[in-house]
Amino acid sequence: MRLTKYGHSCVRIEHDGAVLVIDPGSFTDRAALDGVDAVLITHEHLDHLDPDTLADALGKRPSVTVHTHPAVLSKLDAVSDVVTTVESGDAFTAGGMAIRAYGGWHAEIHPEIPRVPNLGFLVADSIYHPGDSFDVPEGATVDTLFVPVSAPWLKLSESVEFVRAVAPRRAFALHDALLSDAGGTVTDANMSKLARCDYDRLVPGTSVDGG
Repeated sequence: MRLTKYGHSCVRIEHDGAVLVIDPGSFTDRAALDGVDAVLITHEHLDHLDPDTLADALGKRPSVTVHTHPAVLSKLDAVSDVVTTVESGDAFTAGGMAIRAYGGWHAEIHPEIPRVPNLGFLVADSIYHPGDSFDVPEGATVDTLFVPVSAPWLKLSESVEFVRAVAPRRAFALHDALLSDAGGTVTDANMSKLARCDYDRLVPGTSVDGG
């Protein structure tokens, strides 16, 4: 299994010849979708979902399947015939990989901003992508965690406590496009010191062994 971190919140997972992509949003290089077999969308925000780019990619690969919360379906009119809706607690297969959905809601940005549904996805019983939430995948043993580290809805202490609650073998930064170079240095130093597991922030396009 091979993991590639693309811009912001996009993760590409390759296994046994299949390609699964999570959250190819507007901050993501279109190359993330090259050869894709299945796409998981955690929620509707543009930094996690770019409908036009997704439609273009799927136009070249009509066998691709998309899995997301029912609330996102209205954003995917152009590809609705290949979308399967899932809810928190559902288990399914995408790109030949076992997936389980967790969570339910996007973290609060501000009381005056309506929250939208958000799903976290556990892939192959080992890799967890939480979308825009700190929902812990209760009962799961996570080897590799992608942890949001910069957003209007979080502070660093929450990222630290999330990693500690999940207790993975390793954690990689997620949701990091808003960080400046200086901010990234400070964030990485604190996460490395406090996470209680191996932590790294991958340059977009960097691949690692899925373990």
